[in-house]
Amino acid sequence: MSLLRVESVSKRFGGITANQDVSFEVGAGKIVGLIGPNGAGKTTMFNCIAGYAPPTTGEIWMNDIKVSGMSPEQCARAGIGRTFQVARTFTSMTALENVMVGAFLINKNVGDARQSAARLLSFVNLGQFRDKPAGSMTISEQRRLAVARALAVKPRLLLMDEVMAGLNPTEVRETVDVVLKIREEGISCLIVEHVLEGIMPIADAIVVLDYGKKIAEGSPEQVSRDPKVIAAYLGDE
Repeated sequence: MSLLRVESVSKRFGGITANQDVSFEVGAGKIVGLIGPNGAGKTTMFNCIAGYAPPTTGEIWMNDIKVSGMSPEQCARAGIGRTFQVARTFTSMTALENVMVGAFLINKNVGDARQSAARLLSFVNLGQFRDKPAGSMTISEQRRLAVARALAVKPRLLLMDEVMAGLNPTEVRETVDVVLKIREEGISCLIVEHVLEGIMPIADAIVVLDYGKKIAEGSPEQVSRDPKVIAAYLGDE
């Protein structure tokens, strides 16, 4: 069953086309990787899905609700959570307070928000840091903190933008474990990632963009053997 449908989406900024006629789906409870070289249009596609930049043409549907053109808050209420390429944390606030900010979108009760935040910090293996200022956390910890805050809005789909970038192998494994736990909760994940050794083993499907266009889609095995994908990453002979 399809949870997210991206239908012929194009996004233009003046004379620059960042996405061109891109279509793909994310099934319920699935992990889909969105990969491609730098400048391929991956983050722009995230911005379209999450309400930060409405498509120029095309439509985006979430659980049969048209979300293209909605605001970020409306998209969040429709079930779309997201993290950003650069971890956005409230550096002077504690880890617990950071996650409570997300929880308040769903429930304004402080006690309920605190309880939800504490549970989610444990879920992403940060429970011991609940009272730690976010600004003093490592990059890996801040990335997982951002995931916990996004989960606090109770999404059905979580968009994760390069959550493994710049991490060492141990930190990549920790992040992969969290992603798998998210899928076990029935939450779909659409993940922009350059760390292919992190996303390829766990993805149910991979979508590849290059110069704003979709050049391949399929299982990780199919995509990794596709000549167009190899050329996009390694260059033509």
